[in-house]
Amino acid sequence: MAPTTSTMPATGIRWADHSLALAQRATPAERRAGTAAPAFGTALTEHMISARWSPEHGWHATEIVPYRPLRLDPATVALHYGQSVFEGLKAFRRPDGVPVLFRAADHGRRFQRSAARLAMPALAVDDFVAALSALVRTDEAWVPYEEARSLYLRPLMFAADASLALRPAATYRFLVVAFVTESFFGSTAGPVSVWAGRDYIRAAPGGTGDIKYGGNYAPTYLAQQQAAEHDCQQVVWLDATERRWVEEMGGMNIFFVRREGGRDVLTTPPLTGTLLPGVTRESILTLSAGLGLPCAERPVSLSQWRDEVASGVITEAFACGTAAVLTPIGRVVTEDGGFDAGAGEPGKVCGRLRDALVAVQRGVVPDPYGWRTAVR
Repeated sequence: MAPTTSTMPATGIRWADHSLALAQRATPAERRAGTAAPAFGTALTEHMISARWSPEHGWHATEIVPYRPLRLDPATVALHYGQSVFEGLKAFRRPDGVPVLFRAADHGRRFQRSAARLAMPALAVDDFVAALSALVRTDEAWVPYEEARSLYLRPLMFAADASLALRPAATYRFLVVAFVTESFFGSTAGPVSVWAGRDYIRAAPGGTGDIKYGGNYAPTYLAQQQAAEHDCQQVVWLDATERRWVEEMGGMNIFFVRREGGRDVLTTPPLTGTLLPGVTRESILTLSAGLGLPCAERPVSLSQWRDEVASGVITEAFACGTAAVLTPIGRVVTEDGGFDAGAGEPGKVCGRLRDALVAVQRGVVPDPYGWRTAVR
């Protein structure tokens, strides 16, 4: 059987599918069994996108191939110096069964910003979106119909030179893999407990905290171990300078619901260059306006959080991200003790916003923002 191709717009990159004549990795029954309760990042689909970049040829060797291990030289730059960026976004089923990507172009623009920060080549947003569409189209059988699940897409670009010279690489590899997932904390998870320690920081001014860079994540593992030692599921990150201001929760943006003048006001830390500009964060800020919920981007300190919970000003706190959607925070633990941050169950504002977000993602309501991309 001859390979089939799907043409990407804008630059005309073509993704050649060389796998259609090959045996499938799993039958439909095996796929259902293997994704019955998938741990995050384990139920990977059968194919992946692959492309290469060089100064002479630009993006080339673009194809859809069976999911398989990579062959890398031990001197590959990305392995030694961390020149690697990634994204994370989801595909959902509309009520009519058509798969849709959620805010793919926005993730493509952030992917470009991340690449630029690490002196890597840009991938056109249209090509980025078309690559995702090509993979979803090829592995459409893996896109769940259940509301509690989705198909998570992981685009990745890394330096591919086999050289230990301390400089930007000359060649790069682009990949996209996908896996079936529930919410990051599980489909029935309630409010999480969080550890607000001061030993470690996530990001500093002038660093890479505002991009999707692999090196932002491994340094958080020790803090996550501390959290587990204090019976917490996640870490609340404080600013690098004063260890005072709340910035993020794990790899997620954080929101507070405050009572001001007899009404709820949604508050989130401003983007100062150390926080990741989350696409889910931006979606919540947009959707909240349609729900008549005022928003404010302003700093919140850890002590303010504690005191305003005690006084009844802060009534809810939750984190948001592509993997976790919206996750309520139930308790904050610090070196000096801790405090309850909620009533032990998701708050009403968090619930309203989550319902509004999921409805747009799954095509249950109109999409006035142009966030959904149908894959046909």
